[in-house]
Amino acid sequence: MTDPNLTWTYAAIWESIAAAQPDADAFIQGDEHLSWAEFDRQGDALAAYLVEAGLGRHATVAAYMPNRPEYMTTYNAAIKAALTPININYRYTSGELEYLIDNSDAEAVVFDARYAGTIEEVRGSLDRVKCWIAVGADSDCPDWAARWEDAIAKTPDARPFEAPWGRSNDDMLMIYTGGTTGMPKGVMWRLSDLIAKGNYGANPLLGVPPLEKPEDAGPRAAAAVFKSRSLIAPPLMHGTGLLTAMAALVAGGTVLLLPDAKFSAEGLLDMAQQHKATRMTIVGEPFARPILDALEAEPERWDMTGVLLMTSSGAMWTRETKLGLIKHMPNVNLMDAYSSSEALGMGMSVTNAQGETQTARFEIGETCSVFTEDHRRVEPGSGEKGLLAVGGINPIGYYKDEEKTAKTFPVIEGERWCIPGDWAIVHADGSLEILGRGSQCINTGGEKVFPEEVEEALRRHEAVNDVAVTGLPDPRWGERICAVVELRSGAARPAEQELADWVRGQLADYKTPRDFVFVDSVGRAPNGKLDYKAVKQIALDAVGEQAA
Repeated sequence: MTDPNLTWTYAAIWESIAAAQPDADAFIQGDEHLSWAEFDRQGDALAAYLVEAGLGRHATVAAYMPNRPEYMTTYNAAIKAALTPININYRYTSGELEYLIDNSDAEAVVFDARYAGTIEEVRGSLDRVKCWIAVGADSDCPDWAARWEDAIAKTPDARPFEAPWGRSNDDMLMIYTGGTTGMPKGVMWRLSDLIAKGNYGANPLLGVPPLEKPEDAGPRAAAAVFKSRSLIAPPLMHGTGLLTAMAALVAGGTVLLLPDAKFSAEGLLDMAQQHKATRMTIVGEPFARPILDALEAEPERWDMTGVLLMTSSGAMWTRETKLGLIKHMPNVNLMDAYSSSEALGMGMSVTNAQGETQTARFEIGETCSVFTEDHRRVEPGSGEKGLLAVGGINPIGYYKDEEKTAKTFPVIEGERWCIPGDWAIVHADGSLEILGRGSQCINTGGEKVFPEEVEEALRRHEAVNDVAVTGLPDPRWGERICAVVELRSGAARPAEQELADWVRGQLADYKTPRDFVFVDSVGRAPNGKLDYKAVKQIALDAVGEQAA
């Protein structure tokens, strides 16, 4: 039986695994392999380097790079030394970068050398940073940074490395999330809570029970007949990629990363076949649709029978695409998790060859409820819209933002909940129908319209590859609905009336877009999410005064 009174930290779990299977692959990216022994050794060396540089207990260490083994090694090192790792979006401008490093109080930044120029623009104002470490730098390493190879060169005499202040269940990581409005916020998670949230490494699909103590992870991994190989397609700088990679490592498996950290459906399928991936992590339709298109175009090229699980979180995933993937992956379980960086486990749906679920329909999480804005419970089958709330284990809050913490983590019925702002309807059978994030809700003539439901309807049209829906000002209705549409390659542009009728055939008339803007790309981020501010500006620029 798991003992929650022990000190639960990823470092202890991963050290146990490295000792038990030192020669096994922890990471594979292209032709590069990093063994568990080297993952552990590099983590020890970097942890000692950071402490020697003057970082104290819970000091912040930022990872600023695309997907590569050094990303997770940085996290491993920080966790070993009871420091606090954070993520930096590598797409940020210098101003956004400066804000995040300053807001997080980062004292060390491990960065891809190609971003040195962006750092150079703001480094002078970031006096709190004690050390900069450049990954992938050769002769062009800036004189103000250390090379990664030098930072990990010296292996500590005592291993595994542990800082003088030790480790505790209060050790943290922070996930900086941009959300849809405002500047990024740091979601503070205790490591022990994240491990507990993952049921201490249990895997019900494989009949694997929870760990009783961290030191059991190594013997369990070494003795396992089934060796998991998890292909992580989205960026590690976002919660979906990071947390699934950490869970894969807790299982003692191998993390597969796409070469050059760039997504292509063909490249993903090639790697999955070459390295016998048993699991894939994607972000909804933006990843799943191209994968299905590739499989449909060359059905004999890839053997995907070994893929047992494909997980997604962070973006809608249509029923039609799921059923199409199952034709090519007959043994797969398609697990659609509805979560956010601060609210894990709001809902879940599983689709496989034996059964299916509707788009945006989820089984509500065990610790979840739905409340109205005035904190009344929504009764199943009532048809009333409410806000999803997660109880039980939750983050500490947002770093240095007491106001947002109080608003997002209210106490209702004597229990602390996380309510990130996602609206839903609870059906009579207890299933959830996700409507979308309230901050993007469009109010047209007094009716609330959630962009996600209109986007889903339009994506079902054969000519539509992707779509983003936003509200534009309207003198009569307050707001009118505008769809920014990205067509499939080679598809003829449909008439706007055709698309309007297509939506009207699935949704209420007031949810039908009044305007359509056609673009080459809706501009999704690498994690599959939309920048709705940018979408609105595209729509305003294209529609102009028609909507004013």
